[in-house]
Amino acid sequence: MPRMNMVQAVNSAMDLMLARDPNVVVLGEDVGYFGGVFRCTEGLQRKHGEHRVVDAPIAEGGIIGCAIGMGVHGLRPVAEIQFADYIYPGYDQIVSELARLRYRTGGDFFAPVTIRAPCGGGIRGGQTHSQSPEGVFTHVCGLKVVMPSNPYDAKGLLISAIEDDDPVIFFEPKRIYNGPFYGDPEKPAVAWGAHPKGEVPEDHYTVPIGRAEIVQEGGEVTILCYGTMVHVAQATAALTGADAEIVDVRSMIPLDVEVLQRSVQKTGRCLIVHEATRFSGFGAELSATVQETCFHYLEAPILRVCGWDTPYPHAFEWEYFPGQRRLAAALAEVLSA
Repeated sequence: MPRMNMVQAVNSAMDLMLARDPNVVVLGEDVGYFGGVFRCTEGLQRKHGEHRVVDAPIAEGGIIGCAIGMGVHGLRPVAEIQFADYIYPGYDQIVSELARLRYRTGGDFFAPVTIRAPCGGGIRGGQTHSQSPEGVFTHVCGLKVVMPSNPYDAKGLLISAIEDDDPVIFFEPKRIYNGPFYGDPEKPAVAWGAHPKGEVPEDHYTVPIGRAEIVQEGGEVTILCYGTMVHVAQATAALTGADAEIVDVRSMIPLDVEVLQRSVQKTGRCLIVHEATRFSGFGAELSATVQETCFHYLEAPILRVCGWDTPYPHAFEWEYFPGQRRLAAALAEVLSA
């Protein structure tokens, strides 16, 4: 079984689906000749042709609007938004058209559109290239929202998204795109988490949307996280020696409440970690869900460790990240309560 980083896994999923299903189409800015700004679509246009891998103008609303039309007429488009920060010009198309299409037509029409969007920090991109807007889309009925944390899940979830008849927003944490992540060169790598390449099957397989995964079992505290923060949580647990059960949420909508509930009922404590801003971040919904379903099992208040409630900074990017120091302090607090 080959070893891939997340870029290679995402590329492999699209390559396989383009070859497997003639209705699959990839479109977006620079996805063709250039191969994508992060090289996720490298070689796909050369292999599958310009009519299957389509370079689009810088018009996110147009990209998503075209994808909706393609989907209604029988195609399975995979639209790339070059950075998640740029998805907002297409937000109306997603919310007012794509998400409601099946409902408003009584099931007569649907658009199986997958929207890929690199999210989060790690490239010193500042406020316009580093946001994590997943919480904005979890509020929209009719959408599915996922974020993988490793290459195996990235390929399996992307294939599931492309094959799904409902629209899927597929966020890709670019901080862990290219294999091992060493973080700030002036700080130890383990403080931020590292992500090696993983074994990824070359053939077709799926990871079900709507399923969380327990990536590390423990008995003292449950850490709910997704994307890059899964690796930060693992690194922090190793450094502190905490007996933490780490749950990779990976599918925000639909949410695997059963796995979350079972874990928190076992440990009695819950810590929630994500890179997006704290206020109205998806962690608030996770916290409310745990509180409602596990209240009588909790031995300490639920804590959240998140990004600041500010525009994403450039100069202080590594302080903005919920890193090992902040997470270790929160672990100590929740375990001592």
